[in-house]
Amino acid sequence: MQGVPQKPLLAKPEELAVTFIGHASFLIQIGGLKLLVDPVFATRLVVIRRVRRPGVLIRDLPPIDAVLLTHAHMDHLNLPSLRKIVRHTFRMSGRSPVAVVPEGVADLVDKIGFESVRSLRPWSTCKLRQVEVTMTPAQHWGARMLRDSHRGFGGYLLRSGSHSVYHSGDSGYFEGFREIGERLAPRVALLPIGAYKPDSFRRVHTSPEDALQAFQDLRAEFMVPMHYGTFRLSEEEMDEPLPRLMKAATEVGLQQRIQALREGDTTIFP
Repeated sequence: MQGVPQKPLLAKPEELAVTFIGHASFLIQIGGLKLLVDPVFATRLVVIRRVRRPGVLIRDLPPIDAVLLTHAHMDHLNLPSLRKIVRHTFRMSGRSPVAVVPEGVADLVDKIGFESVRSLRPWSTCKLRQVEVTMTPAQHWGARMLRDSHRGFGGYLLRSGSHSVYHSGDSGYFEGFREIGERLAPRVALLPIGAYKPDSFRRVHTSPEDALQAFQDLRAEFMVPMHYGTFRLSEEEMDEPLPRLMKAATEVGLQQRIQALREGDTTIFP
């Protein structure tokens, strides 16, 4: 496997920090909290092997306040990783994280040891101390197996003071990005750019050009690309998405607003 894990850079309570772990996994520091979104540290997902190492190891994480899961697909909700995160946080702090999940997903994680499990539907909100969490709609699907299509899916908007960051989860391009921008106005948008070939996959995943259009619809200040280079989920070459994104962004003068992070890199937004 490629890549070398790093220790995450820790931010001040008044700062927003985004650490790219790999695929759709991030450590987000906002409002003094340490949050994980879709944390997957496994080297194998059934028959799919990881191509690049996680940018951060679980043992190097700070104590985690909450884990946010966008949907139940195995490359976003990995039970062994979640169990290790709960044990790691409890050893370090004597407490367990909270889990935030879409409706219909709580039963998958309610016996892992989280302090509590909170379920949200699109546009509903919960508070994690001073951080407001809003679940956002997406164009995707939530079934983990074949017959559990009742499971919800979506993204999250995190807000504390002047800081806001949006993680889309998996989604095809849809008009909902414009509505999310109008209603929630995220400053930083974490958007997927991989798993788009064949073209029929674009119903539920965004191509680099689709993601750039979503970024413009959201009217965010910065875009952090994700969901590429970690697992081979589709037919495009593993190293194709990011150059395609940067080419498209350069053509419309947005390249300076794309914050492409290597696994383990942290960007701090003061």
